[in-house]
Amino acid sequence: MSVILVEDDAPTRDFLAASLAAGAGIVLLASAGSLAEARAALENHRPRVLVTDLKLPDGHGSELIREVRQRMPETEIMVISVLGDELSVMQAVRAGASGYILKDARPIDLIVAVHDLTNGRSPISASIARHIIRQSQAAPPAAAAEEAPPPALTPREMDILWGIAKGFTYNDIAARLGISRQTVPSHIKNIYRKLEVNSRSEAVYTAVERKIIKLSD
Repeated sequence: MSVILVEDDAPTRDFLAASLAAGAGIVLLASAGSLAEARAALENHRPRVLVTDLKLPDGHGSELIREVRQRMPETEIMVISVLGDELSVMQAVRAGASGYILKDARPIDLIVAVHDLTNGRSPISASIARHIIRQSQAAPPAAAAEEAPPPALTPREMDILWGIAKGFTYNDIAARLGISRQTVPSHIKNIYRKLEVNSRSEAVYTAVERKIIKLSD
C-alpha cells in the first residue's frame, strides 16, 4: 500500500513518516514539506493514499486535495492536522478528503486509518465527526425549503449509500447486498455524480444535509 505524506514541520514529518513506514503493508513513497514538493512527488508517483496536513508554507492542503481528487480519483486522501474547527473540516471534506484525523492520534491509529481508507471506510476523529453532524443540522428550515429536490438514487444506490454511512467496507457492502465486489465502486461513482460530491464522507454529509438519509435511522 503506497503512501505519500505531506507535512511542513520537519520533526513532525519525520515522526509521521517513521510511523507510516513501520506499518504492516505500507510503503512510504515520499514525504514532502510543501505544496510544491508534494506536486513534484505526485508527478513521479501515483500513491494509493495521500496523507496531508492543511497548513502548508506555500498554500493550503485543500488545494492539493482538490487537485489529486481530480487527477487521481483512485487515490484515497486523508487529512492529519491540528486544525479541528468546522471550517477546516468541511473545506477538506468538500475538496475530496475521505478521512480526517487530528495530530494527537497515536501512531497505531494513523496506521489503522490508512488501512481503513483502502478498505472503503472513512476514518474520522470523534471530535471531527461531531463537527460534521452539527454542520448537517445547522441549515435553517427556510433555506432547506428553497433547495432543489434531492437527486433520485436507485434502490441499489440507496442501499450502498447506507453502507457507506455505516462505515462498511466495499467487501461488506457486496456481501450484504449479494453483489460483486467489483460493482460497488461503479455504484459509488454514480452516487458521487448524482450528489455532486467527491468522497465518501462528503457523500454522507450531503445525503444527511439534503434529508436523503438520517444518521439516527
